[in-house]
Amino acid sequence: MNLQVGLGYICLLCFFFVSIAKGDLQLLSFQPKTLYQYRYTLDVQLDHTSTPSLRGAWLRAEALVQLHRLWRDQEGEELLQVQVHNLKAQHEPAEERNQNGTRGPPAEIALSQESQAELQQPVFISWSSGKVKAFYGNEAESILISNLKRGIVSLLQLQPHTGTAVEKDVSGSCQVTYTVSNHSITKTKDLLSCTKPNSGFTSINKIFGLKWQPTSRSQYMVKDNFLLSVLAEESHVVSPALKSTTAIKITSRQQLQLASPPIPGPAEVAARSLEDALAVMKGRHQPLGRASLPFRRPCIHCPSLRAYLKAFDSQRVKMDTSKAATTWQFQRFIQMLRSAKKRDVLQLLRRAPEEMLPFVVEAAVAAQSEASLAALSDFLDFSKKPKSLLEKFLYAAAFSPQPSGQLLRLVLNKLDGKQLAPEVQETGILAMGSLVGKLCQQKLCRLQEVERGVETILRSLRDAKEESEVVIYLLALGNAALPETIPTLLDHAEEGPAMVATAAISALRRFPTQHISSKVKQAMRRIFHKRKSYEKTCRLAAAEILLDKEPLPMDVINILLATNELETEMATFLLLKVQNSLYAHHHPARKIMKDIMRDPQINNYNFFSKAGISSSFSGPLTVTQDLISTFGLDLLFLEGGFLRKSVSDFSLLSHGQQLHAAQVAIEAQGMESMLGENLEGEEEPELMAGMSAIFFDVQLRPIIFFQGYTDLMAKVLLSSAEPTSMVKGNLLLMDHHQIIPLQSGFQVAIKLQGGLGLDIAADMDVSIWEQELKTNINARGSLTIDFQAELDTPFLQATLRSQTEVETSVQFDTMMRFSGSPVLMCLQLREEQVPYREIFTVSKSAGSQSSTTRKGRKGTMPGKEFALHQANSKVCNLLLTAEE
Repeated sequence: MNLQVGLGYICLLCFFFVSIAKGDLQLLSFQPKTLYQYRYTLDVQLDHTSTPSLRGAWLRAEALVQLHRLWRDQEGEELLQVQVHNLKAQHEPAEERNQNGTRGPPAEIALSQESQAELQQPVFISWSSGKVKAFYGNEAESILISNLKRGIVSLLQLQPHTGTAVEKDVSGSCQVTYTVSNHSITKTKDLLSCTKPNSGFTSINKIFGLKWQPTSRSQYMVKDNFLLSVLAEESHVVSPALKSTTAIKITSRQQLQLASPPIPGPAEVAARSLEDALAVMKGRHQPLGRASLPFRRPCIHCPSLRAYLKAFDSQRVKMDTSKAATTWQFQRFIQMLRSAKKRDVLQLLRRAPEEMLPFVVEAAVAAQSEASLAALSDFLDFSKKPKSLLEKFLYAAAFSPQPSGQLLRLVLNKLDGKQLAPEVQETGILAMGSLVGKLCQQKLCRLQEVERGVETILRSLRDAKEESEVVIYLLALGNAALPETIPTLLDHAEEGPAMVATAAISALRRFPTQHISSKVKQAMRRIFHKRKSYEKTCRLAAAEILLDKEPLPMDVINILLATNELETEMATFLLLKVQNSLYAHHHPARKIMKDIMRDPQINNYNFFSKAGISSSFSGPLTVTQDLISTFGLDLLFLEGGFLRKSVSDFSLLSHGQQLHAAQVAIEAQGMESMLGENLEGEEEPELMAGMSAIFFDVQLRPIIFFQGYTDLMAKVLLSSAEPTSMVKGNLLLMDHHQIIPLQSGFQVAIKLQGGLGLDIAADMDVSIWEQELKTNINARGSLTIDFQAELDTPFLQATLRSQTEVETSVQFDTMMRFSGSPVLMCLQLREEQVPYREIFTVSKSAGSQSSTTRKGRKGTMPGKEFALHQANSKVCNLLLTAEE
């Protein structure tokens, strides 16, 4: 027995020395009958990073925190009482300066008697060697004061040895890393890893979301197995992902310092269990969560729909969607509708004049409250309402930044079993696909509405008889981008007629790269290399998937080698496509192409000297520290010199995310028959021209300009001088709400809302006598961004806000002269002057005092014309000089 005791003693000594070598400390504990008094200080500050001259909000609080042990069991678990005394708070008053230019002293914040009484109510924690096991208090206490106590208790959470752990505290459940050295413990908390009950929402596309950069570090000083001091510091830099220059910085600093040597305190409670010990204490002490509770600030100055309705006749909205004033009004309507009751929303829909009704419907869809969707359900009668209004509703649903299952259910119910106009039916199917895809991105694929939507699209696809119907359902699958539908798309891509195969491949191109498997690539190889089986636009689309989706060197080389056997225009188009990837820094094939181009058997004059007039070009339009916007233009001509297909693409790249802001494809066939030409060995196609567009990653309903020579002549002769509206309306692009819990227990609510107003019109002038075609696309728009951070504490409320607005107009002109061969085409892209304005606001309220300070800046960016590519510039000089 003595030998065993001796060995145990030796092992204990070894463990002790190993712990010292590692830097570990002794187990922590608080002594019985001892009162520990700590001085607690807290500093919180919010600032606009882009306007240092505009002072933000600052708060300081000081208090005495008393702590003593009430009970301890044999395993070392302790019940501690924590109580706050004599809390005083100060803040920096509004822009007040002394005569010498320095700021005045901080102002004291008077606390109400109710707040003082709640602050002094003790809380209790179950504590074991630095780990807070449970938290007990009065659940009837105000949320803000209860959270402040959680913040103080979280300072007592530590461990005496080096390592990584997952801890629950005021921030939620977070991963923390401890480093121990002598009497010091450093705790680093990964705030991005924290999980807590979701109390916010965000846009699905991260480009329109929030950029959040948090840090948290705490320093503990421990001596003789009890806590001497804690210093906890954290910072958060938050900004719209697209515009980090409007960032708001939040800093918080807490300190707990032993005020005096421990003094005699209350005796421990005689109890068998922790619950018995708690029962002895006065008051009701329920177990509470350790994470801070979300606080919803009551909105005093928010717009009210009921008040708006009272003055409705005098508050009509101006309907110029390209102006920032209209877009700001759109965002205010969304706020009104989110807090409105169903009867008020329904009244607004019924009273709105005809020209204002589309605006109200868009706002009601964007609000996406239960009341607004229920009102839309009652108001929208798909058998009676105008087609334009129903399409407006369906497109508003498709563009929703974070749709709900209720919105999809509304769309499904309105489309189910009804005989609708073809335009409405097709738009509804495409909107259904977009909603299904966005809900699945929110991990809501198992919703009954989502399963019903997928089944509706697939069943209708199987039952479709007409090619045009099949195309719509395939494009809807592209909007949804569900991996389980890829086999269906592959079947139609390989087995369907030309129009169907093209739509299926187009849908496959919408899928993220990780879903383009070897099976998909093998199918694309078969389509591209079987030249007699597939129409040329299908083959080119298949080649683009192989080149854009993590391309393999083998595929790039085989495509290059195949250009020797292709028609001149197809070969020219593909070679320029490959060359273009060398100059685009973001292109996935760039590195592979650089390696391949080192081979002189490929990189030589033979390969890259095709004489076709087809082209492929892309380049940057705007480059900022957060965003690259690019413009791409693909032009595929027929061997006779007529345009077969053009694709214009405006894309956004930001922080590793990419978005097709706008992609417009115009296809024409049979044009050569107008001049009595025909391609040898090919069946003469029907004269036809149409357009397919993708806006913000949502495929819109394809439009047929004309089909057949008779239809063309009728539209030329009957066309009005007025431009045709292509897209007109308002979208909610950014919609983000996030609660950031600070280590102190306070919270900052981050709100981001961005609206876009668009008015895109097209005009076409065809001169049969001059054999000339001119088109103009005028895209006017306004973007408004409202970004704010709200700090809520028991003593001070502060709001920092930045508002940005931009108005822009982009002209895209095309001139084509087909009086000779080859056809001459000139493209011009220019941007008018861009006015912008920014307003920065700081609002503070403490007790009965409140203040608001604003600063702003505005300016105009000059207009510019974009040089597309050298060959285009030469043709433009020729055509424009001839016109003069």
